[in-house]
Amino acid sequence: MSAPTITLYDVPGPRAKARNATVGALTVAVVIGLLAIIVWRLAATGQLDARVWEWILYENVQLALVDGLIATLQAFASGAVLALALGAVLALGRLSDHRWLRTVSTWIVELFRAVPLVVLMFLFYYGLPSAGITVSSYAAVVLGLMLYNGAVLAEVFRAGVLAVPRGQSEAAYALGLRKSGVMRFVLLPQAVRSMLPAIVSQLVVLLKDSALGFLITYPELLFQAQYLGSNAALGSPLIPVAMVVAVIYITLCLLLSALASWLERRTRRNPAVLTVAPTERPDDA
Repeated sequence: MSAPTITLYDVPGPRAKARNATVGALTVAVVIGLLAIIVWRLAATGQLDARVWEWILYENVQLALVDGLIATLQAFASGAVLALALGAVLALGRLSDHRWLRTVSTWIVELFRAVPLVVLMFLFYYGLPSAGITVSSYAAVVLGLMLYNGAVLAEVFRAGVLAVPRGQSEAAYALGLRKSGVMRFVLLPQAVRSMLPAIVSQLVVLLKDSALGFLITYPELLFQAQYLGSNAALGSPLIPVAMVVAVIYITLCLLLSALASWLERRTRRNPAVLTVAPTERPDDA
């Protein structure tokens, strides 16, 4: 006999539907009103005039924005790969059967979660030279992104593995699988599905955190925006440049979300995911 279905969300009735529709309509109206006010103020102050946007037609400006985008993507890609790898290692350490390894991993995670990312970047770029170690601004940004986001992702990975029902691992052990096999074939494939939204959210944070690199002169998008927006020869188009850079960041975040949706569909169709069902008891037959 199968277990009864547990409903976590009641289907709204007519009154609830009407209330939700009203709240939704009011929310949309408020958002549209705010956007209209912003557009009106930009138009009233001349920020939407064609002359204010002439700077974007210059080839050197376009190349500067492209260079900033490439630098941002380089820091993001390197930081994301290293943070995911570090997070996986630290999560496995926190899930280890060895107490000393759990303790060391826990201290590392708590340390780098507590230290602000900008402090890490300043420490690597300005602090290490006093110890005779010189690193580039790119390396300082990537190291900071790796350590901070790796510590956060370690908790995401650990929580995802622990969220898998305990019966799955117990049944896998009963079938003769070792811990590495249980983790690889049973726990991780199921945990990845529940972890994916949190992982993507943290990668979006990592992408936006790369903008802190302008504080240590790393030539990413925000650095280029600051330079172009304060350039008197271009008319100091600070607001238009900020709007363009904001659109670029929003586009990158949307692409990350689209990639996450594609990966989620792929994992749902992946037949390699092993779900171990406990043996039914005789009285349940």
